Amino acid sequence: MAYWLFKTEPSECSIDDFARAPHTPVVWEGVRNYQARNMLRDNVKEHDLVFIYHSSCKHIGIAGIAKVVREAYPDPSQFDSNSAYFDAKSTADTPRWVAVDLVFVEKLPALLPLDKLKSSTKLNELPLVQKGSRLSVMPVTETQWQVVLALS
Repeated sequence: MAYWLFKTEPSECSIDDFARAPHTPVVWEGVRNYQARNMLRDNVKEHDLVFIYHSSCKHIGIAGIAKVVREAYPDPSQFDSNSAYFDAKSTADTPRWVAVDLVFVEKLPALLPLDKLKSSTKLNELPLVQKGSRLSVMPVTETQWQVVLALS
């Protein structure tokens, strides 16, 4: 099992959306960065655990945990011309983007803010706290995972 951090805007998909239907898979779609796509496609596996990180909002930070229940498959939003994630260059034969399905595991007792993550010297190597790191999908080591849980 591996560990991940996925960034989301809570207005699109928040930990509360997961919690409202805890057994219903949520399609994690809309990733449009090739490096993040490659990690989703090649490395994210069923049963991996994911920190759900709220970004681009008033209160940013880690909000909870989800679990991967379906590995990479063609992102359906790339084929939907009404979607903000539509990609006219993607075809059913040669899709460019992938999605995974996640289910709710738990909400953290409180949002774990970015400044608290940055203040921990044990998380200096966590991609999230490194300058210039803006990927929406990033790996988390088992040690980093445990540090984050302890901080929460």
